[in-house]
Amino acid sequence: MPVDFESYHPTDLPDEDTNGRRILEFLADDPDLGFRPGELAEALNIPKGSVGTTLRRLEQRGFVRHKGEYWAINVEAYDAHTASEIGLHAVAQRFEGDYYDQNPDWDDDLPDIDDQARTE
Repeated sequence: MPVDFESYHPTDLPDEDTNGRRILEFLADDPDLGFRPGELAEALNIPKGSVGTTLRRLEQRGFVRHKGEYWAINVEAYDAHTASEIGLHAVAQRFEGDYYDQNPDWDDDLPDIDDQARTE
């Protein structure tokens, strides 16, 4: 399927619901902190053996960095699109199931601010 080339922003982020994506989202929540693989495994309920392999793959792609045994997100590697994608996903998860999520037409009866501004 063709795409608008100028507006297309490819991402090499791991797919949603993968260990890589879960680790990135967790690290993105606290970009100034480093975590040991065991801490990530415990916090995310991921097998310890998977965490180390996943971190190395993410490092090869430039998403994470490490000092000794501590790993953190590589904020310098993110462009605005990638950071936005992770942030939006985290917000969506945080508010999943709230009133607005359960009522997708919540904004149907809101006044159109642009129309109001034109009539004033």
